[in-house]
Amino acid sequence: MTAVVTDRVTGRSLIPQDLFERLVSRIVTDDGKTYDLAARIMDQALAFLGTCARYHRAHLTPSELVDVGWHTFILYTREYKDFCQRIGGRFLHHVRADGEPAASGETARAKLAQTVEAIMDAGFAVDQDLWPVNANCSQCKNGCYDDPPPPPGRN
Repeated sequence: MTAVVTDRVTGRSLIPQDLFERLVSRIVTDDGKTYDLAARIMDQALAFLGTCARYHRAHLTPSELVDVGWHTFILYTREYKDFCQRIGGRFLHHVRADGEPAASGETARAKLAQTVEAIMDAGFAVDQDLWPVNANCSQCKNGCYDDPPPPPGRN
């Protein structure tokens, strides 16, 4: 028998367990997801944000379900701000792509594939079911992405 060992970390490892539980509970309450799905969503949102912090010049975008976790975390403003500062040294802004059409077809698949590859490159475990690279749309329901960093000295 062969054992497979992975050194990938989970997104949930980036925050204290009690905060993770609070965020998951909020997804269950606000979005009507099961606890297990809410925990997977939050884990991947944290992995996505950890990746955005690491690859701050990449134009990464969450899947629709992963964006639910990002939106949830932002509601906990103090914790979110502290998290951003700790993992990225800056605030990770959630930018709506107002007026821009959501990516679709091959463009959507390419954006999701690029984001998934970056998450894996950053050392995080990927829950493939939450990153539907065969979907027709990659943007979250609001067309969201992490913004590029501000010029030096400005947050």
